[in-house]
Amino acid sequence: MTPIDRDRRRLLAGAGGLIGSAALPGFASAQAKWTGRQFHNQPEDSHLHPFLTDLWAEVAQRSGGRLLVSVHAQNGQIPGSDPAALDMLQKGGLEFFALMGGILSKAVPAADIQGLPYAFRTHAQVHAANDGALGAYLGRECAAKGIHRFQFGLMENGFRQIGMIDRPIRTVDDLAGKRIRVPDGELFRDTFATLGAVPVTVNINGLYDALKTAKVDGQENPLVVTEFNRLYEVSHNQSMTNHMWSGFNLIANPGFWNALPADVQRIVDAAVKRHVARQRAFTDQLNRRLETTLAGRGQEFNAADPKSFRERLGPDFYRRWNAQLGAVSWDLLERQVGRLGPI
Repeated sequence: MTPIDRDRRRLLAGAGGLIGSAALPGFASAQAKWTGRQFHNQPEDSHLHPFLTDLWAEVAQRSGGRLLVSVHAQNGQIPGSDPAALDMLQKGGLEFFALMGGILSKAVPAADIQGLPYAFRTHAQVHAANDGALGAYLGRECAAKGIHRFQFGLMENGFRQIGMIDRPIRTVDDLAGKRIRVPDGELFRDTFATLGAVPVTVNINGLYDALKTAKVDGQENPLVVTEFNRLYEVSHNQSMTNHMWSGFNLIANPGFWNALPADVQRIVDAAVKRHVARQRAFTDQLNRRLETTLAGRGQEFNAADPKSFRERLGPDFYRRWNAQLGAVSWDLLERQVGRLGPI
């Protein structure tokens, strides 16, 4: 049994037992009234896949096999990774998807608010905002663009750190001219360009090779991504910058979702809330432990100076993104975290 399986069993023990892929009832797909696919971009042994598997196993069980959803790691290896999967969902070719706000923002610009640099100080702030009024607003924005967003479906990825191939980042000046891999989102690109780096967009499925071949000098991700994508094999320094938070929004194609009867929707909503809460707790704990685990694998850790990053971003950056994200989302976030901008 792997460490993640042991931790999943421990987390579930207090919640009444294990529901997972091994417990999936033997429903034949021919008996199901509705079938769908769930995509996400992480490996099967990640902090995401097992919890989505548990979620849809519970739905299959509680719906009596009426709704069966298969879970596909790394977006089922489709070309184009996350942006392509989002396009599929909007066009009706995919039923369920879990993706970062920075990718969701391609269709719903306000979703970038989830990753605004140095907006959140704690995980509690993140989830209080996104489970509350800010999340409800993002849900309405998604609905306007043909996307159903689950109100309690924001899964944890964590605060992002900078991992470099050969040299640490201690202050913002160390980023000057460095090619930093970022996901395909404008907020990521603008943040690192403003910090003085050269942002290089690479989808997650190409990140390992981009580091291995030195196409980039480094990358920025929560430690769980470094762990489960084996990035520690091709980069050696971890600078604890906590510069952004990121998570995975669980979304659905509204045509598929609205075709489900109300009782099945209630079953899904309850399973989402339960298993997302488990996944958040697991991932938060794991990110805390991984500093020790990855150090044991040869990663060199250092605490970066966040003040230098905040000062380099400056008021112009936050004014620009205030205008981009809109007054409503900005106000809702500030109600939760206080005034946004450099400190």
